[in-house]
Amino acid sequence: MSKVRTRFAPSPTGRMHVGNLRTALYAYLIAKHEGGDFILRIEDTDQERYVEGAVDIIYRTLEATGLVHDEGPDKDKGVGPYVQSERQEAGIYLKYAKELIDKGEAYYCFCDKERLDTLVQEVAGKEISIYDKHCLSLSKEEVEEKLKAGVPYVIRQNNPRTGTTTFHDDIYGNITVDNAELDDMILIKSDGYPTYNFANVVDDHLMGITHVVRGNEYLSSSPKYNRLYEAFGWDVPEYIHCPLITDMEHKKLSKRSGHSSYEDLIEQGFLNEAVVNFVALLGWSPLGNEEIYSLEELVKIFDYHHINKAPAAFDIVKLKWMNGEYIKKMDFDAFYERALPFIKEVITKDYDLKKIAELVKTRIEIFPDIKEHIDFFEKVPEYDISMYKHKKMKTTEESSLEVLKELLPVFEKQEDYSNDALYATLKDYVEKKGCKNGYAMWPVRTALSGKQSTPGGATEIMEILGKEESINRIKAAIEKLS
Repeated sequence: MSKVRTRFAPSPTGRMHVGNLRTALYAYLIAKHEGGDFILRIEDTDQERYVEGAVDIIYRTLEATGLVHDEGPDKDKGVGPYVQSERQEAGIYLKYAKELIDKGEAYYCFCDKERLDTLVQEVAGKEISIYDKHCLSLSKEEVEEKLKAGVPYVIRQNNPRTGTTTFHDDIYGNITVDNAELDDMILIKSDGYPTYNFANVVDDHLMGITHVVRGNEYLSSSPKYNRLYEAFGWDVPEYIHCPLITDMEHKKLSKRSGHSSYEDLIEQGFLNEAVVNFVALLGWSPLGNEEIYSLEELVKIFDYHHINKAPAAFDIVKLKWMNGEYIKKMDFDAFYERALPFIKEVITKDYDLKKIAELVKTRIEIFPDIKEHIDFFEKVPEYDISMYKHKKMKTTEESSLEVLKELLPVFEKQEDYSNDALYATLKDYVEKKGCKNGYAMWPVRTALSGKQSTPGGATEIMEILGKEESINRIKAAIEKLS
């Protein structure tokens, strides 16, 4: 077998959609699992959709996710250029289109928009245009005359109208289509640029691509691709069409979802590693029940034959859980550096911010969650005194008031406000009182935070707040309960 070579061929049209990232990831994993090459090719033939700066986004995303390409515009290994507009300027596509014309597999089409509009018909509620091969009947002399006169033209593929075409996909198996459904698609547009479909076939062949990974929306175009390969006499690559990615309502994942692109997710506080892990599972199932994998582990275990046919639902709840697992495993210094901007958005007082970070590290799923967990350090929110009533802790508003009144002078005398010393004080109190820890801890923590749940217990919070602030909050709670 020849060396496995896959490619990621994005169009520079803006942020990288999750579906495009998955295509890149699967192409990378297939190549690296087999010790092959992963190629980056920029498909910028659709100049109207080109977005300034989008190529930089592609490079940044691949670098951040660890999908290092072996060849590309910045790493020419002899089959470049790797940017389609540069290949177009070199005349590559026109050369191969003319070769198809000579073989009778393509032809010049000079029809103007007015005539093409007359071919539009409604099929199953949709308006489609099927070209009627009008220009195929032009003689060689008529074609030459129009070309010399500068009449605008496109070059179309000459597909049969009868019979069937069968192609094989490694996920969907053999698929047969009626040739009557194959329109004579445009290969070279009137501006001289190749269409996406034609450039793909030519470039994949010239770059030695063995496995083509793409979304299943291209399944319907595959028979046309195969006919091009056969017309040239080229080997057909392995096709791997990936399932559609939908939202939880089974609708196509769109920008309105708020998390359709890689950059959306990073801005929302997700980690690169978690996003890659999650995207790998959008349509692919590993053996076993494990769901947390590093990129290196994915390379070892990835078998594209286990890609599913059914649409993959983008479950943001699962991604948040997975991200939380990655955050828990983070080196603390790296976590602190990432968490600090979110902490500083909330905390303006002179507290030990590292201790606050330690409290939230195991409790958040995404970094913006930090703010709602720690806002009470800045100021106790308004709360109802019914919060002091806790069935499990066996506390009431009255018992809580009693506990706080008894502990206030104890805390006022306390000099050591470290967590251990404060915990020892509270432990001594509950032992003398003959109650459980929660009976005292609950009212103290409520007084300090005004919240049902907090990162850290009463004494951990007191250590960060310090003596003066802790005493002030307990006094305020006593007044509120009184």
